[in-house]
Amino acid sequence: MKVRPALAEDLPVLAACDFSFLVTREAIPPFEGDWLAHAGPVEPYPKSYGFDPAELAEILPAEDKALFVILGDETPVGYLALSVGWNGFAVIDDIAVDAEWRGTGAAQRLMQQAVQWTGGKALPGIRLETQTNNVAACRFYLRQGFTLGGYDRYLYEGLSPGTRETALFFYRFL
Repeated sequence: MKVRPALAEDLPVLAACDFSFLVTREAIPPFEGDWLAHAGPVEPYPKSYGFDPAELAEILPAEDKALFVILGDETPVGYLALSVGWNGFAVIDDIAVDAEWRGTGAAQRLMQQAVQWTGGKALPGIRLETQTNNVAACRFYLRQGFTLGGYDRYLYEGLSPGTRETALFFYRFL
């Protein structure tokens, strides 16, 4: 698998990918110690954050942003969108791998690219946000050297009143 900067012609290919996942567990507070060991089972349900090629196309010409794709069989099967945040950290705005390519090391290769890009810009580290219902992503980020820096129980209330989802903020210092 190879990671490279995205091209405009990659976006329609990525739009055909399946970036959804099945939620089977949710992390529950307190988010201290071995907090993921206490993730509780939930009635399984599919989750998708959607995919907007037009939004990603805006990243292509930007100097303080980057969009990378990972190729599987010479075809884009995942992507990583990065930007420089207001606090001087690199921000992983989005990372996604097609369902058929999960478990192949594709996400790890994309994360290595994020670290390389961040180091090349002499930024102190990387931050990202995920949710309590994406336990697999939380585990992945921890394996990649990230630390949970905080959470926000109310961030998604405006989108989904009464939601149980809590935003989790992870950091990796370089």
